[in-house]
Amino acid sequence: MTLFTILDLVALVGFVGAWGGYSILVDWTPHGRLGLNSRMNGYREMWMRRMLARDNRMVDMQIMAPLQNGTAFFASTSLIAIGGALTLLRSSDDMIALATTLPLGVSASRLQWEAKTVGLAVILIYAFFKFAWAYRLYNYVAIMLGATPSAVESAEAQTHVTRTAHLFSTAGRHFNHGQRAFFFALGYLGWYAGPIVFLATTAAVVVVIWRRQFASDSLRAVAGDPA
Repeated sequence: MTLFTILDLVALVGFVGAWGGYSILVDWTPHGRLGLNSRMNGYREMWMRRMLARDNRMVDMQIMAPLQNGTAFFASTSLIAIGGALTLLRSSDDMIALATTLPLGVSASRLQWEAKTVGLAVILIYAFFKFAWAYRLYNYVAIMLGATPSAVESAEAQTHVTRTAHLFSTAGRHFNHGQRAFFFALGYLGWYAGPIVFLATTAAVVVVIWRRQFASDSLRAVAGDPA
């Protein structure tokens, strides 16, 4: 007896393929450079370069604070979510009995339930590591801001700004990866209701995050499109 049906495996492969394909599209293709994330990297570099012209840079450090706090919030939230996944793992029998009473409840063996829950926990652990590393990188960015030279036109200042902007973009990329893992974790929950629902929730997540990245009001605002 196999652990999962062919349809379950197809849905799981589709989930992994959708996540990987979307990540490649956003992070590694020319089309991705038209997205919101890539455009914000440009604004990060613009921020660093304009900061050089300011004598008082306390405002820049104050802007960094909510970025760090927001990342810390998501890291803490992912730890709570991991605890919830482990609770599901410990209470498999009770949760299976509860799930079968729901309108879309699908009967599952204890082994199937635990395998699905382990997969959910892995996604959340991945998100935690991404958020934790992004938080650490934002701390490094704050240090780099404090070490920025005061001479605007010097080669040292220009090189330092380039390095800081690159580190800033790297921190943002890791944060985006963690947030993306959260989004796909929501799609993964559909597997508990069956492979068909799993495919539907995965497709829904991809459509939602694609629209926000490439067809949202936020992108038009950042790109300067009055429409």
